[in-house]
Amino acid sequence: MSIHKHTLSNGVRILVEPVGHVQSAAIGLWCKTGSRHELENEAGITHLIEHMLFKGTERRTAKEIAESVEGRGGSLNAFTDKESTCYYCRVLADDVENGIDVLSDMMLHSQFDSDELAREESVVIEEIKRSEDEPGDHIHEVHLAHRWGEHPLGKPIIGTRESVSGFKRNHLIDYIERQYRGENILLSIAGNIDPQLIVSAAEKSLGAIKGGAVDSLPPRPAGLGGKAYLGKDVEQVHFCIGTDGTSLYDSELYTMSVLDSALGGSMSSRLFQEIREKRGLVYSVGSYVLNYGSGGAYTVYGGTSSEQWPQVQELTRIEFDKVMKDGFDPDELARTKQHIKGSVVLALESMSSRMMRMSRNELNHQRDIPVEETLAKIDAVSNSDLMELANRILVESLVSTTAIGPEA
Repeated sequence: MSIHKHTLSNGVRILVEPVGHVQSAAIGLWCKTGSRHELENEAGITHLIEHMLFKGTERRTAKEIAESVEGRGGSLNAFTDKESTCYYCRVLADDVENGIDVLSDMMLHSQFDSDELAREESVVIEEIKRSEDEPGDHIHEVHLAHRWGEHPLGKPIIGTRESVSGFKRNHLIDYIERQYRGENILLSIAGNIDPQLIVSAAEKSLGAIKGGAVDSLPPRPAGLGGKAYLGKDVEQVHFCIGTDGTSLYDSELYTMSVLDSALGGSMSSRLFQEIREKRGLVYSVGSYVLNYGSGGAYTVYGGTSSEQWPQVQELTRIEFDKVMKDGFDPDELARTKQHIKGSVVLALESMSSRMMRMSRNELNHQRDIPVEETLAKIDAVSNSDLMELANRILVESLVSTTAIGPEA
């Protein structure tokens, strides 16, 4: 299916991918702003604003916002990451205009009531406490903070108890005035819809947003190696072992994807087979990549007992060294590529995945990246490419290990 693109006079972009064989649509209203755009005194404000947009507008109470979508058979949610914020809903095909109206009402006409703000700050602080009580989740933020320190990409998306509790209504308004500008806004829809209908609805709902967005990438983060251990009253050692990876704009982006998948990205990956299947040292072990505009990270994660923790570290290092020395055999590489390509193609059967894919391509690359192009670039990755990348990023002195485990 072809993707239709339209840009309003204020810079707001609209992407529509008609898919005629479904009875639904996925709608995403994006703002290209995340935790890395926050000033020194704004830690966590992007995420707090995401919460507050559900708390009532001039036309709808918080309850009516939810009922306006869920009461018509849809679903409504949002997320904040380090470089973007997305408000999204799934709706029936004949309810798209209502979905756009609800999301745009939230973005443009939220009241940011002071009493609601105080309550929601308390909610976010409880969210922070919950994260800290779940070391398997918390370790990932701790690890990035350890690697990247004060760099904008190293800051926790959720903020801190101290920063979140200090925000007033005017702080949120000032941030929105600065960041929620036309050029940063993207309305993206995939499903059984008419593109012209969407453009008309967007003109009506989003045409009043001010233009004039300004953005620049921070310098590339230089990750610190070494080890950090945080003692807590827990049973397991929850760990991240990682290094710096590729940015969204590096030529080795797809090489990084293949390396990640082969090492720890699936149940057939080396780390899963060696550490869990052959030795039973962990319940789960895996790896993932984070790709941002100015840099990225590659991370192995898992949980194990204190007694087995040294062996898990040793086995991870052994697998890193093997890849640096020999790479992957042809069959293993072929299976890995097929696994990635299968995931890409299968995701196209979900309207939400289609919407997310084309949105990220537009926000990051300002163009549609055809699936065929993605599959061809995965196929083009060679064993020598993987070894070259591994020898640059998996060197022991560049790898950092962060763990939360028993205090003893």
